[in-house]
Amino acid sequence: MLSRYIARRYLFSPQSRSVVNLISGLSVAAVAVPVAAMVILLSVFNGFETLVRSMYSAFDADLTVTPRRGQHFPAGDLDTAALRRIPGVAALSFTLEQSALLEHEGRQATATVRGVDDAYGEVFDLSEAVVTGEWRVRLGDLERLVIGQSMAWMLGIRSLADADVTLYAVRRGSFSTLLPMDNYTRRTEPVGGVYVLDLDTERTYVLTSLRLAQSLFELPDRVSAAVLRLTPGADLERTRQAVAAVAGDGFRTQTRDELRASFYRIMTYEKWGIFFIALLVLVIASFSVVGALSMLIVEKRGDMATLRALGADTGLLRSIFRTEGLLICALGGAIGLTLGVGLSLLQQHFGLIEIPADSFLTKSYPVEFRFPDLVAVAVAFTVVSVLLSNVTVRSMIKETTTRS
Repeated sequence: MLSRYIARRYLFSPQSRSVVNLISGLSVAAVAVPVAAMVILLSVFNGFETLVRSMYSAFDADLTVTPRRGQHFPAGDLDTAALRRIPGVAALSFTLEQSALLEHEGRQATATVRGVDDAYGEVFDLSEAVVTGEWRVRLGDLERLVIGQSMAWMLGIRSLADADVTLYAVRRGSFSTLLPMDNYTRRTEPVGGVYVLDLDTERTYVLTSLRLAQSLFELPDRVSAAVLRLTPGADLERTRQAVAAVAGDGFRTQTRDELRASFYRIMTYEKWGIFFIALLVLVIASFSVVGALSMLIVEKRGDMATLRALGADTGLLRSIFRTEGLLICALGGAIGLTLGVGLSLLQQHFGLIEIPADSFLTKSYPVEFRFPDLVAVAVAFTVVSVLLSNVTVRSMIKETTTRS
């Protein structure tokens, strides 16, 4: 208690105003800024991670069932009625996807054509992503294409009024060098909608009807995957196990994260890489506390001599200045955490800082504050503060005592 009282007097006493107090105040600011930066950086990274996940959710379902062998399977091999009865399964749709060549007015591009059935709209809500036309791939007997905005620009499509695209797929079976065009199946269909997501997805996926895809790829009654949407609040792992049990050993059931496990793993590594880089900056900034403590100990030699005369031992003296260092760090950390959390929440809810790009998916920088990040920053900063205070005080009090 005595060491805390004396340390508080050294830091907050109105009668004690010197260069050391000024340096202590600057040390508080020097600590607060990197702490706030760590919280903001992690929140911004969380925001971009959530944005990427939301973009992928437009084409990656909650659960995806694919064959363990081969790329396609007869749709009748899955008991769809049993799958729909599983608690937590809200919708189910079949897809067939394969690479194809697209051509429009002499311009060509390769893409993954995904054929979808009529229930696809129950699994993926693409209404908000489609900015031109509509997302439906079939109107009665009329087939249509839904392509990404970047793909539309690559093919030179500026309007849906005259946007017929020819699709080429390699024909299965024998390959003829004499008649090369006979080696491909060809379909020409109009573009009925243009969607906007991330650049990679826009250049990769072209949606069409399952019937057209089966005809184009010469795979009648076959599909490449069954995609499922779960009800809100459903237990993902429990539902996945139930779906896998119904599908059988011949099929693999994967969650959205498992489909892109390597990508999300890299994002996690990048996030914590940024965390440790920011922590290194914080450690360097915290050396200002070392300087403030060192100057305070030198300035208070007379006080230490008086305390020793009154019976104080080295442990008490160290406790006083250790507490002083921790107070400086705690004050700076509290200001930094408050500032970081406040700015993150302001950006998250109001989007004050905008991205200067009209083509980006969001107008403002995506930010998502998460409480575990706050705990991680607080714990890391506490460890750094305790170590620096202990090392500085132990070495300086020993040196001062020896000289005296």
